[in-house]
Amino acid sequence: MTPNRSTDPRRPLKGLLTASEITALTQRSDARGLWAIVSTWAIVAAAMALVAIWPNPLTIVVALLLIAGRQLAFGILQHEAAHGTLFKTRWMNEVLADWLCARPVWQHVAKYRAHHLVHHTRTGTADDPDLSLHAGFPVSRASLRRKMLRDISGLTGLKLIFGLVLMDAGVIKWTVANNVEKLPRDGRRWWHYAASFVRESSGMWLTNAVLLALLAATSHAWLYLLWVGAYITPFPLLMRIRSIAEHGALEGGPDVFRNTRTTHANLVERLLWAPVRVNFHIEHHALASVPYYRLPQLHALLRERGVVDAPPSYRQVLTQVTRAA
Repeated sequence: MTPNRSTDPRRPLKGLLTASEITALTQRSDARGLWAIVSTWAIVAAAMALVAIWPNPLTIVVALLLIAGRQLAFGILQHEAAHGTLFKTRWMNEVLADWLCARPVWQHVAKYRAHHLVHHTRTGTADDPDLSLHAGFPVSRASLRRKMLRDISGLTGLKLIFGLVLMDAGVIKWTVANNVEKLPRDGRRWWHYAASFVRESSGMWLTNAVLLALLAATSHAWLYLLWVGAYITPFPLLMRIRSIAEHGALEGGPDVFRNTRTTHANLVERLLWAPVRVNFHIEHHALASVPYYRLPQLHALLRERGVVDAPPSYRQVLTQVTRAA
């Protein structure tokens, strides 16, 4: 039995933190938010420069992995902005993060917020909109290998793009999960779907056009293929590992200490599937108003007070969510 924690699932940290501790933990910074975005784009630029200077299969693979990890990082920075924690200034969460983080990876802060906040209130229940990302675990090792092979081969990435087209066209409901909900036609004709796609996807096209133009200005437009290639593969693989670790093979119910997992991440894992401190997931669900860079501090306080144990590694988690046959 976990000692010294609240039994109220709606207020998991009740009685565990003082008001002054919560105030300190929830302080936000525009400067740190800007640094997060700039440093993420800097790694993308460095990965592309690596291939431009030394174009060979090894540097291409390294660049694809680094760029895919930063594409996931943009998604997590969007997640922070959706909670209003990336920046102290509201418009920077609403506008700056949307155009510099979400739109380049075919996301949208406002749409994501509407979806994600339901995940927070329904985690561990059948009504969790993200349930399809981690349902059914544990699975056989062969099943997980097949899923990962589809990710690496690009099949999952192509399916993702097809789904995004249908969502922007208004054919299916917008989601970041795997479930598909067809929207009623309501008398719409093909041109209505086409107009919806153009309108809803315009931010993605515009930001990607800017990226391509910047690369063309350096006489290296071909490096844009690394951005596209990383998005198709290995980006889906990194997303899968992240999603499995957060909620896979855990108990249902509203208790965040049982339906959510914090995982230890080393430097390489933070570059790939655990960017922006997203591995501190119990802490995030327990107090979502804490900016990502203070989650390790919250974790240390919970460890000190006997609320959480030392987190498992990603290798241990992948072992936990699989079985031999």
